Amino acid sequence: MSYESEIRDRALSQGFDAVGFAPADLAASAKRGLAEYLARGYHGDMGWLADTADRRADPRVLWPGARSVVVLALNYAPASDPLSLLSARTRASISVYARNRDYHDVLKSRTKALARWMHESLGGDVKIFVDTAPVMEKPLAQAAGLGWQGKHTNLVSHPHGSWLFLAEIYTTLDLKSDVAEIDHCGTCRRCLDVCPTGAFPAPYQLDARRCISYLTIEHKGHIAAEFRAAMGNRIYGCDDCLAVCPWNKFATPTGEAAFLPRAELSAPRLADLAELDDAGFRRIFSGSPIKRIGRDRFVRNVLIAIGNSGEPTLARVAQARLTDASPLVRAMAVWALVRLADAASYARAREAHAPHEMDAQVLAEWSAIAPVPEPLGVSPARR
Repeated sequence: MSYESEIRDRALSQGFDAVGFAPADLAASAKRGLAEYLARGYHGDMGWLADTADRRADPRVLWPGARSVVVLALNYAPASDPLSLLSARTRASISVYARNRDYHDVLKSRTKALARWMHESLGGDVKIFVDTAPVMEKPLAQAAGLGWQGKHTNLVSHPHGSWLFLAEIYTTLDLKSDVAEIDHCGTCRRCLDVCPTGAFPAPYQLDARRCISYLTIEHKGHIAAEFRAAMGNRIYGCDDCLAVCPWNKFATPTGEAAFLPRAELSAPRLADLAELDDAGFRRIFSGSPIKRIGRDRFVRNVLIAIGNSGEPTLARVAQARLTDASPLVRAMAVWALVRLADAASYARAREAHAPHEMDAQVLAEWSAIAPVPEPLGVSPARR
């Protein structure tokens, strides 16, 4: 049996759903694409992408001894349509991948076990990478035959659709590469057209600065007003472009216990999430990828969703956060209040809080146009 067959069999027996082999090299098109992405500023404030560009663009700069890459994948396809939650406006929509355990932990433990076995049984040195390292994992996955990088820039797989987590083992072993996958997107543009914020300037190009996943997860500051209404009730990530991919019809829902949604994260109430303090946030999201963004950014996102809820009774929830210690939270509490409260209630809140505010961004929110009084019996949330 060849090394490739042994590694593949071992990986599948350890619970991986797909395995492929690629050379420790990247096509010139992938390197050029990364350079153009950074030059356009599409990475936003993810400065680490630019800082590690040389290692990211060339696996042998990252590790000169690497000869081959074992690309591993785990399926996390949901059992139901994640977009169905978008109509439940008083509930939170959390990206499918974040509704249970942190996938990094699951992949890392299995990848380490496989790499250890490779080193002990087959020889050669190994290094593992799971998402956080400077690795262009999607081009490597395509070179390893696991799928192709779709127009939404994510990996698309014939048997798994758009729902794959990836990990890599770099090795000094000289392994036979699989046949690279070709693009099967054709003329389809569902993923491009469904994007709520127009984050795709062209097929195969993503401007992260406009992407809801970036805004709710990576972006540390205040979220620009132009994107807030489009966020709807998406408080952590966005599955729209993944969920509409027609190749998902071939995907089988994951049976991995760590990826099945926890009940309390499937459709939590926005009102409950907005009331979390730091201790409560850490308790609920222990072991979850959501924990990494911290309580303040999380509640910032929740308050935007509350402002989009159209539910006037949630104005009291926003008002309770006007004295929050975090300016990120206070600013979005003001924004939510102006969208939900009647003019008189907003005016009273502004009079009580604005004169004492010291943060420029929060003051800018207070300076926004106040609600216009509606005729008696008309809800301000229905304007």
